[in-house]
Amino acid sequence: MTARRSAAELARAVEVLFRRLRLAVIYAGDKSRDGAVLHPSANHRSWKSYEPVARDIAASLTRLGIREEVAVLPDDLGLAGALASSRTHMAWLNTAGVQGRAAMAHAPGLLELCGLPYVGHDPLVAALLDDKHRFKRQLAAAGIPTAPSLLVRPDPDGLRPMADRAFARRFARTFGRHRGPFVVKPVSGRASLHVTYVASVLELRDAVAGVHAATHGAALIEPYLGGPEYCVAVAGRVVASGGRLSRRDDPFVFSALERVLEPGETIFTSMDLRPITGERARLLCPDRDREVLRTLDGIARAVADEFALEALVRLDLRSDTEGRLFVLEANPKPDLKAPSPGLTSLVSLGLAQHGMTYDDLILSLLAGRVDQLLDDRHPVIGRLAGLA
Repeated sequence: MTARRSAAELARAVEVLFRRLRLAVIYAGDKSRDGAVLHPSANHRSWKSYEPVARDIAASLTRLGIREEVAVLPDDLGLAGALASSRTHMAWLNTAGVQGRAAMAHAPGLLELCGLPYVGHDPLVAALLDDKHRFKRQLAAAGIPTAPSLLVRPDPDGLRPMADRAFARRFARTFGRHRGPFVVKPVSGRASLHVTYVASVLELRDAVAGVHAATHGAALIEPYLGGPEYCVAVAGRVVASGGRLSRRDDPFVFSALERVLEPGETIFTSMDLRPITGERARLLCPDRDREVLRTLDGIARAVADEFALEALVRLDLRSDTEGRLFVLEANPKPDLKAPSPGLTSLVSLGLAQHGMTYDDLILSLLAGRVDQLLDDRHPVIGRLAGLA
């Protein structure tokens, strides 16, 4: 077996690669634009272009030393042709899809078809992480703590929690004697959009109908957890600090923080409505929050191992009133907005604790993916890096 390359050897390969690499950062195309899709369909996941963040990533890659111009392209019907005409070697996925079901998996699926390597999750993992119902089922099977939940698919007659016997049996099996409060959310969603606090069973019908109307997809019912809400990011084993690469023995867990809820705010307000600032999140203190940090770290590593993660994920968790932590969901495409005065992203907020900058994070993610591709003996990346 060939010995694993050292961090210094990987750094040299990345340096050579940067002299030749043609890379494209991909954001979500707009289905309303001519030629973007054949036929517009429903968005089961709330759509956002992510183009400004794609340009932040492209600018960072240029600062890091990629000599060829980094392209920024929309994920739509013309993507394969655009990648071919620009002779792109590699892509960075900053898209959650254009429309339809399992939209998070569309772009990686296309790149797999094209044979183009990319930074991002493979199609199956991307779809699984973005589907809260299936994600939570696998968490439960692996023994990773997550709150019980009940899937409700769209029904022309609507939800009838007091009259539908089949639903009543499923409800009792899932929640026991619990009759509220609850949280109702889309199965696939982002930024807390269409997430509703429900005080009792009597309010479930309208909340579920609201999710169905907004997304044309299934809704998920969970018990409301009354404790603090947390986030934590987990990435691969290659990490850059001060522009220097190092290799860890385990996944890199970082930016553990508590979301700051205002009085009466039961659910964290969408970043679409209130941008992330330092006042909206509190970095956890290694001394004061030692036990919470230890638990978050263990859960993040367990998720990374269980799902064989190869790209960045942000986990959202919440504790109950007894302090027990439960995974709410995973974000397979966390915000990578470049920090600016007064504004940041949940993932970037804790970088300084590890001696890292935004550019270090981008280098970590790209170098980690290059490391995987070299392990897989990818012919194009190996040749460009001077190793094939």
